[in-house]
Amino acid sequence: MPNQPREQWGTRAGFLLAAIGSAIGLGNIWRFPAVAYDGGGGAFLLPYLIALLTAGLPLLIMEYTIGRKYRKSPPAAFRRLIRPGEAVGWWQVAICFVIATYYAVILSWAVRYVGFSVGQQWGDDPGAFLFGDFLRVAEEPGSVSEYVPGVLWPLIAVWVVVLVILAFGIRRGIEAANKIFIPLLVVFFLVLVVRALTLDGAEIGLDAFFTPDWDALTDGTVWVAAYGQIFFSLSIGFGIMVTYASYLRRRADLTGSALVAGLANSSFELLAGIGVFATLGFLAASTGGQIGDVQGGLGLAFVAFPTIISEMPAGAFFGVLFFGSLVIAGLSSLISIVQVIVSAVQDRTGMNRQAAVFGVGGAVALVSIVLFPTDGGLYLLDSSDHFINQYGIALAALASVVVLIWVPWFMDRRNNLATLQQNADATSAVRLGHWWQICLGIITPLGLGWMLVDALRQELDENYEGYSTGFLLATGWSVAIGALLIGVLLSLIPWKQADRDAGLDEDILDEGKS
Repeated sequence: MPNQPREQWGTRAGFLLAAIGSAIGLGNIWRFPAVAYDGGGGAFLLPYLIALLTAGLPLLIMEYTIGRKYRKSPPAAFRRLIRPGEAVGWWQVAICFVIATYYAVILSWAVRYVGFSVGQQWGDDPGAFLFGDFLRVAEEPGSVSEYVPGVLWPLIAVWVVVLVILAFGIRRGIEAANKIFIPLLVVFFLVLVVRALTLDGAEIGLDAFFTPDWDALTDGTVWVAAYGQIFFSLSIGFGIMVTYASYLRRRADLTGSALVAGLANSSFELLAGIGVFATLGFLAASTGGQIGDVQGGLGLAFVAFPTIISEMPAGAFFGVLFFGSLVIAGLSSLISIVQVIVSAVQDRTGMNRQAAVFGVGGAVALVSIVLFPTDGGLYLLDSSDHFINQYGIALAALASVVVLIWVPWFMDRRNNLATLQQNADATSAVRLGHWWQICLGIITPLGLGWMLVDALRQELDENYEGYSTGFLLATGWSVAIGALLIGVLLSLIPWKQADRDAGLDEDILDEGKS
């Protein structure tokens, strides 16, 4: 089957908005504030910045370079670097499949909560409303007795929006959507933060957030948390940035784009922390309590914030802004996750975009719709998310460095890093120095390895969330291990086309267009 010319971003700004939209997701809003608070408040910004400079940005630049150089999705691009790399690429595609199925479910909750905010339908007990009236959560993990219509229909709507945007392609779909999503998200969140800062007691929250606990810097778990936050928030390690960069023009500035995307993501996280803690300060002042322990995730977004919204003046307006921001941030991220799967299938089969989107993307949507909008869906979501994040994304990122960089060096002294650096420097305003190779060759893999060992140690100490071992094996460990096995199995299927067809003819066409 002849190669079709690869799509390209219309403008550099379009690519940056899409990359930033992928990086800014639900975790920026509900994960970073809690992680920073637990990690020493203002003192946490030091290990966070070091993690960004020594691991986040170097790995982001590496993924940009691989994507642009080989102009393919992760399986095909990694295969051209080194044959075993294809398994890592398919592993990342499988991870994206898993994440997409449950990420859309959380978006469907946020969609409903935009409406709930208007009438504050959660009443006096948002926790009971979330787990009882809304999600109808089963008493025991693993049991499923009913579908939840209040989750099902917005989930279907979310998938329709995502698949339609993807069907329009890179320029007319993803780029056009992010040119609307990201400015709208910034406006929503800036208004939300300004409103939070004007609340009585906001200074209490900001004091709790920024007061540094320098003793925390001697705690290894804080540094692990900092590296973990960077990896999970920058959309690195599971193929998104390789895929997005594969649609760049040949002369695109890589290091400059990575710096803009990375700093924009971190700036938004800091802004989210300010908004969240200013709001928590208001709650502490209005109830006469203290900030106390801050729980991230679903508890913060769907229990703590509804409680605050019920207490504040013009709470409905604040609620619409907050949950609207979650919807927009989540949509831009979900689109990028599904695009990895679509692009990989297109590269592997030669299928056209519409067929890949509605065929493969539709399959992802079907799995999501069948498994998660049930009374047992929350338990499945929680377990799958924990294990695919801890032992999927981070481990796949480590594997990509080891397989693509270390293995070629030990096998035949082939320095892939030097080749990639030369490719990036040729078109970038900010040239990479020796620090880039040192970070990727030593610091990044050590940081990832340390993070994984620490996570595994905690896993072995006690079962996650107190779930039974059988449930965790069925819904957690099996998901993480299954993604790896699928990656390996898919890499063993022979390619029908010669390696020359993986991009060489296409490169000539692209050069003429650039």
